[in-house]
Amino acid sequence: MALMSSSTARPAPTVGFDLDMTLIDSRPGIRAAYQALSAETGVPIDADLAVTRLGPPLELELAHWFPEDRIAEMGDRYREMYPTFAITPTPAMPGAREAIAAVQELGGRAVVVTAKHTPNARLHLTHLGMEPDVLVGQLWAEGKAEALLRHRATVYVGDHTGDVRGARAAGALSVAVPTGPCDEDELRAAGADVILPDLTAFPAWLRAYAAGEPAVEAAGLA
Repeated sequence: MALMSSSTARPAPTVGFDLDMTLIDSRPGIRAAYQALSAETGVPIDADLAVTRLGPPLELELAHWFPEDRIAEMGDRYREMYPTFAITPTPAMPGAREAIAAVQELGGRAVVVTAKHTPNARLHLTHLGMEPDVLVGQLWAEGKAEALLRHRATVYVGDHTGDVRGARAAGALSVAVPTGPCDEDELRAAGADVILPDLTAFPAWLRAYAAGEPAVEAAGLA
């Protein structure tokens, strides 16, 4: 049920979450997948460098290592290899399960919207015991607005400036966590409404937001 303790309480929220470096620390798994792709193809890939710039679609990263006419093929092969190499090494980010649960405990819906290939995103969530209400994959930056609008998300949580752009394109409140490649200054400059240190701070922020407490959006409890 929605919170009813305040005359300014909001309806139960639908909250969107990014996946990589927001809900999961996918660096170990993605590093292993790139190393496997490199070994199979004989093409040198600096996997340590690649995992410092997670967020954008896979094809943008592959363009650093493969000629244009091989990117589609390599993207397909990477996604095929991914379940073998990337799922088991990837842990949840601190506070991730609790963040999803906080939304659902308020009677809201948790919607994961990610640029990742949907079947592989689902494998991560299942492996880590995360149970969002909706998963939408293969959307990036402003493209994420499509899913956020469809599911009427009023908040979107992410770690990348692309996530901030997606939230703003959907008219949703942008809640940012500097747990990925973008630091607090970059996220703020991109237009994030709220910056939290990580997801462990999210449940308290969400309760205050849902209760309609003043200045929560501006302050971000940060």
